Amino acid sequence: MTPEFSRIVEADTVSDAPRRMEIGADETERRRLAGRFRLKSIDRLSAVITLSRRAGIIHAEGTVDAAVVQACVVTDEPIPAELQTPFSVRFLDDAFGHSGEDEVELSAADCETLPLEGNQIDLGELAAETLALALDPYPRSAAADETLRELGTAGEQDAGPFAALQGLKDQLDKD
Repeated sequence: MTPEFSRIVEADTVSDAPRRMEIGADETERRRLAGRFRLKSIDRLSAVITLSRRAGIIHAEGTVDAAVVQACVVTDEPIPAELQTPFSVRFLDDAFGHSGEDEVELSAADCETLPLEGNQIDLGELAAETLALALDPYPRSAAADETLRELGTAGEQDAGPFAALQGLKDQLDKD
């Protein structure tokens, strides 16, 4: 499957001398990514990336710049957000040393390591994944608390899975 926003760089073209690149998603790519990430829209998505090879390992460092519109998890109202997210990753041929085991334990350093797929690095997908990780997982509008009160909860702390049990406990304590 081809990613919605793909900018391929051949790994063997990355040298020790840092190479600065700027990439940006067009309207179609942004619309498709918005669908993938369940966003109302992505109005801007670009990245400035510096590629270099250090001790034989390819490093990509830079910043993703985006303007998105998320949906409030309570009211579905649009919530615009501006993101400037730095990243620093390295690409390795066998990033996680798979030896046929089903379970792989990752260290903190591995979390910033991606596998080198063939001889290609997809900077567009790197930017898209960086954006996805930077999004607020539970965006809430200003009207969210009022809506929750109208539904019978006083706020976020009363909307969790144990809110009803707490209400029963409080009622029993009164008796």
